[in-house]
Amino acid sequence: MFRLSNRNALLLLGIVVLIAFALRLYRAGTYGIYFDEKSTLLISQGVVLEGANQKDVFSKPYFTPAEFWKPKTFADFIDANIRGDIGNSPAYYGVLYIWIKLFGMSDWAIRMPSVLFSTLTVLLLYVFVRRHFKSESLALLSAFIAAIEPFFVAYSHMARNYSMTFFLTLLATHIFLLIMEKIMKREQPTGLYIAYGLTFITSVLSHYLTVTVFLCHGLYALLYLRNVRAWVTLGITGAVGLGLVSLWFIFGGGKYTFFTLNYQAQFYRNIALTNPTGTPFGLILPATIPNITVRAIPIFADLFIFTNGLGKALLGVRNSLVALGIGTLATLIIHQYGAVKHPSIWVRVAMPVLLAAGLLYYTVVPFRFLVLSAAIPFAYLIGRYVVDQTDNREKRLVIMLALLTFVPTFFLLFMAWRSGHTFGITQRYSGFSFPYVCILVAMGLRQLATLPWWFSTPLAAALLIQLGFLTQLLIEIYADAQPKYTYFDRPRIANPYWTSAQQLKELYTPGDTILYPNLKRPIYSEKIDKTYSPVGLLDAQLVNVYLPENAQFIQRIDPNEHDRIVLVKAKTGQKITIFDFEGTKFRY
Repeated sequence: MFRLSNRNALLLLGIVVLIAFALRLYRAGTYGIYFDEKSTLLISQGVVLEGANQKDVFSKPYFTPAEFWKPKTFADFIDANIRGDIGNSPAYYGVLYIWIKLFGMSDWAIRMPSVLFSTLTVLLLYVFVRRHFKSESLALLSAFIAAIEPFFVAYSHMARNYSMTFFLTLLATHIFLLIMEKIMKREQPTGLYIAYGLTFITSVLSHYLTVTVFLCHGLYALLYLRNVRAWVTLGITGAVGLGLVSLWFIFGGGKYTFFTLNYQAQFYRNIALTNPTGTPFGLILPATIPNITVRAIPIFADLFIFTNGLGKALLGVRNSLVALGIGTLATLIIHQYGAVKHPSIWVRVAMPVLLAAGLLYYTVVPFRFLVLSAAIPFAYLIGRYVVDQTDNREKRLVIMLALLTFVPTFFLLFMAWRSGHTFGITQRYSGFSFPYVCILVAMGLRQLATLPWWFSTPLAAALLIQLGFLTQLLIEIYADAQPKYTYFDRPRIANPYWTSAQQLKELYTPGDTILYPNLKRPIYSEKIDKTYSPVGLLDAQLVNVYLPENAQFIQRIDPNEHDRIVLVKAKTGQKITIFDFEGTKFRY
């Protein structure tokens, strides 16, 4: 087995972490915040979207930044969390609140926690694999795969809870496995139980769907834990954790979560049944088995870096069957002759000939289908690594990896079926799986290196082609032109609220008046979305976030204007257009 000295390992790890940080930092503040990030920013400051907790500010004819920035109570934070994010993610908003106090609220600043948590996930993955699989090279390879994973890069550019939850759930799994080790040695790891409980609480209060990871821990314990005392201690840890989390659901913002989820299920189900294509939410279909399957295929394909982007190709049935058939045949050849030292010439040329033959058949995106055909033997290599290069303890850990890879997505599919619509089937809600998939992919690459060159070279060439596709995907992510991860089919501009605030600070003189446009947010739920105001307040709120907290700028909402922020000069009456949103073009 390939081993590294401690110095070399440390150097390589440093390079991997540096690559991860650079990929995540690059262009992180280039494009303006989109709607979910607007919610993030306001919630973290205790401000309710559309001003439900700012009636004393916006019910007057005029208001100032000083009035907007009056001190907020904990009740304000709860109300903002309820209306802006159904009571989800209070732990993340708490972290962001402290971060903003220290580093400000530019787009770059509010996204930096995501950049850091995503980079730390790469480092933690190295620690995880090195500790539990006892392999330096596998740990470094897993970390490198995570470093270049487009999913991680894309979500590190969002001021949302996702990167934080990926880190926390990986940390929770690490602690859980350390507890399992101590139990096997008949030790009582009290400190680890406390750490596990705290990580559980923080994870769930960072995103409710992190419970799927802890569900996997429970399934693993059911399979392998045979210690009554340990079950009791884990049960107490879980009960205390659930008890503390439940306080948020009883007394905090979480009390509206189940109401909102039920309302949303009915709302999206009605859309799926009556108007699946005519909404601003994208295509929402009834949750039939065929519809769920079509939505699930790209989700599962994108989990693995060597099949990322192949989901659409799989929907081309005829080409896919040929590619999968070629891949299956290639796998059988590897299985039969992979250990033969001096095979016949036809065995040596079989792999490149098979893969090239498919290129002559595929009618569209031929190199995508070439990669798809190579994915079958690569999946086989993952299995061979598990069989050949892991002991019984590590094989049990692979079971854990498999649970963590698939259970979160199957949970989403189940919830979609139960809710009656496909709206929630999206990669970010099962993104907790990606660190463990990186380990499985690293196993396949390690096994690939053990094959004779006549088998490994054509497969490596196919993986290099896939690396080219991934590079293109990263370029599109950086250009804000990849809807799969950025949600936009055209690049955003720099934050118009930030730039407007900077212009206003420069141009405003005492007596001037700032006019904000009135664009009402659609009211989907009377209980959650309904506000007191007859005019839209969101544009005014988002500009005021960036204005000085003690400023006395005179401001009002212009009920007859829908697009422009205007500065009216007191002395001349001149109207200066600060920014024109052009409807929804620049409101994202």
